[in-house]
Amino acid sequence: MPLPRTGFRLGRASLGAAAFFCVAPGGVSGLAPYLISGWRHECALPMWARAFGAALVAVGLVSLVESFARFVRRGHGTPAPFAPPRRLVVTGQYRHVRNPMYVALMVIVVGQALWFGSRALGLYAAVLFVLLHLRVVTYEEPRLAKLFGGEFDDYRQGVPRWLPRVTPWRSG
Repeated sequence: MPLPRTGFRLGRASLGAAAFFCVAPGGVSGLAPYLISGWRHECALPMWARAFGAALVAVGLVSLVESFARFVRRGHGTPAPFAPPRRLVVTGQYRHVRNPMYVALMVIVVGQALWFGSRALGLYAAVLFVLLHLRVVTYEEPRLAKLFGGEFDDYRQGVPRWLPRVTPWRSG
């Protein structure tokens, strides 16, 4: 018996998001930091700083997974540019910050820099932030404005790009 069309799309979106998760965020926040630092402790930071770094990695991973799942469930697509969501996602973490996936990636990399006491990972985090910011400003936001028009404009005015707002945003 064939799957219902909606379920089939949701299943394909889930598989696509999982594959993209392994490649993109896995590469940016897993493979690249490993290649840079070998995940070896480079300098002796206090135990509380290392523990804080490990906690940041855990929080970032949870946030990243939740954001990917929300793209599939609410947006009916994936974060991958080749299979974008059909709906603008403005629920959950997206009510506090426009780019929770990128914020989560930064939190993970900064967490690893603290956890392993790695200056090289700290520098990588700074470079990564600049690259992500340029991507958002030059590609993603213009594309979202074109796809979602006034809905995105309203969202952009109410929700900050990088630093989360305390209270959740509500559409006009």
